[in-house]
Parts: sequence; C-alpha cells; structure tokens
Amino acid sequence: MVRRPSDRALDWLNFFVANVQTGFGPFIAVYLTAQAWTDVEIGIALSVGTATMMLAQVPAGMLVDATPRKRLAAFWSLIGVALSAVLLAAWPERLPILASEVLHGVASCVLAPAIAAISLALVGRERLGERLGRNARYASLGNGVAAAAMGSAGAWLSGASVFWITAALMIPSMIALAAIRPAELHPPQLHSAGLAQPAGRKEILDLLTDRGVLVFAACCLLFTLANAAMLPLVGAEITRVAGDEANLVIAACIVIPQLVVAIISPWVGRGAERWGRRAILLIGFAALPVRGVLLGMISDPFALAVVQMLDGISAAVLGVLLPLLAADLTRRSNRFNLCMGIFGLAVGVGGTISTTLGGAIASWFGAGTAFVALAGCGLLAFLLVLFAMPETRGTPTPPQSTTA
Repeated sequence: MVRRPSDRALDWLNFFVANVQTGFGPFIAVYLTAQAWTDVEIGIALSVGTATMMLAQVPAGMLVDATPRKRLAAFWSLIGVALSAVLLAAWPERLPILASEVLHGVASCVLAPAIAAISLALVGRERLGERLGRNARYASLGNGVAAAAMGSAGAWLSGASVFWITAALMIPSMIALAAIRPAELHPPQLHSAGLAQPAGRKEILDLLTDRGVLVFAACCLLFTLANAAMLPLVGAEITRVAGDEANLVIAACIVIPQLVVAIISPWVGRGAERWGRRAILLIGFAALPVRGVLLGMISDPFALAVVQMLDGISAAVLGVLLPLLAADLTRRSNRFNLCMGIFGLAVGVGGTISTTLGGAIASWFGAGTAFVALAGCGLLAFLLVLFAMPETRGTPTPPQSTTA
C-alpha cells in the first residue's frame, strides 16, 4: 500500500503530540516531590487536571463533532498544552500549577478526539483499526524518545527543563498538523440517508443508553482507576531513595512500555479486526492487575522496569480499542467524537479518583497496600469485559490492497 503524504504527516503528528504530552504525568510527580509537596498534595494537583478533563470531555466531543475544521481544533489544543507547560516550568507555586492542570485538561479533551476524527476521515472505517495501530505505534515511539530526553534533562539540568522542552515541542507538532491535506480528509458517510443529518436529542439518548457504550465506559473507569496512580506512586517512592537519579529511573519505566506499545500496536489493530474486540480487550485488561500486584511486591529499579512491560500491553490495547469501539458503536450516527467524549469522561472519573485515592492510601497505609488496592480495581475491570462486554466488530471486512 502506497502511503499518501497525509498518512505520513499523521504518523509524525502522533509522534510529536506524544512528545508534548509526555511531560505531564510521572514527571510532574517527580518535579513536585522535589519541591517538597506531599503525596496527598501531588494527588490533588493531578486530580484537578483529570477532574477538568472529566467535565470537558463530553462538551469537547460534541464540539469536535460539530466543527468540520478538525485540524483547527487540534491546532488550538496544541497551543493550550504548550501554555500549560510554560506555567509549570515558570511558576511552580500552588495556583499556577493548578491553572496549568486545568488548561492542560481542557486542551487534551479536544486534542485526542480531533486526532481520532482526522484519522477516521483520512482512512475510513474499513481501515481504521490499522490506522489506529499506526497512531499508537508512533505515539509510543514519541513517548519513549521524549521520556529519555526529558529524564536526562531533569537529571542533568533541572526539573523545570522537562516542561520547557515540552513547550518547545509544539513547533514540530504544528508542522506535522499543517502537512495533513484537507483535500484528503473525507468524513465517513452514514449507512442510512435518513441519518445524514444529526438526529438531535434522540440520537444522543440512544447513544447514552446503548449497552456497549455503558459497559465499555464502566470498563474504562475501572481501568483508569487502577492504572492512573501506579506510575506516579512509583515515581514518588523512587525520588525518596534515588534523589536526582529518579528522573532517569522514571524515564526507563516510561520508555520500556512505549517500546512494547510500538511493537504490538499494529498487531492489536489487525487482531481486533480478525478475532474481534473482546478477545484483544481481555488480553490488555488482564495485564493490569498482574502489574499492580508485582509493583507492590518489588522495589529494585531494574525489576520495576521489567514489570512496566505489562503497562505497554495494556496501553496498546486501550489506545487502539477505545477509538475503534467508538467507531463501531456510532456506525449509524454522527456522534463518533461524542462517544469518544463519553469514554474520555469515564477515563477522567477513574483518573480523578485514582490519583487522590492512591496518594491517600500510600500516605496512610504504605505504597504496597496502595498497589494491591489498585490491582483489585484492575481485576474488576477484567471481569466486566469477560462477562458483560458485547462484541462490536460486526461483519469483518476482507483485507484489500489499496493505493493512494
């Protein structure tokens, strides 16, 4: 298959957007721990960002559905992410940090569905699984490269340098976005001519009461409840014992799973088309509780990095399957990004609870207990996929050779 220029530009957009987003997460925990913030204070700060995402996900999805200018939506969201990084680097005080988390949360709510919508418009539903696999591969490579660079900068320069680099990476992201040609974007046609226009409240109500949407939203909530606090907790623990070298250890814990994601993501997309969505979901969700238990049992940095391979399996599966399931469940509507917003809302709720709850349990009962509690939430997510999640693939489309 011959790759169009816009296909390659979308690859690099995912790569550089991942670069930009890597600075937000475990590096914030390391940065704030070095500023003498407690686990609970760090958890609250991170939860402000995820709470903002929780509130903005659905409106952002509706906004991206409503605008035909998906590239412009992505552009302004990149600006917002860059500005939030500048706030983190320049003013590490309580109010600027909270403002940065709010700005980053809103911008990210628009950015993820905008890129998913661009992907769908570029390749159509039939090739979406493969395209999402490529998105995840380039995003994971971007995460890995950025984590290594930012970890080195944090260890050898300063903690704030991580966020200055994050802001600077906006420039190549913009270049890649501009290289996607509007003429090659073709939003998918609905299956029924009668549904060519948005159906308003009934269409939204049908989506909100769909069994597949509700079950997978609950799966996303439980998954993120288990997952979001794990690496920040690891980062805080390592910072206490490793000092300035903590940034390098955290970078290794990010790079290894991103390499796993880069290797297996295309297989995840193809496997979801061949064997169905549930089979692949079960693999990814099974890795999460196992990882939580192992993190609670070990402390050796090398062993922690090996355990993080399981994070790569889960991340690849959720990264590819979340937008793919949204496309499956909105075949007959114009609400792809609204569905993405609902799933993002569930992710935000889980993340909001996870970082605060994880930090509180770690402060009161120790990190080991916190990891076991998070692993229990991951087990519930796996059981929900196993017993309640319907298959959404529909009739598989035979693979075809395409040129463009």
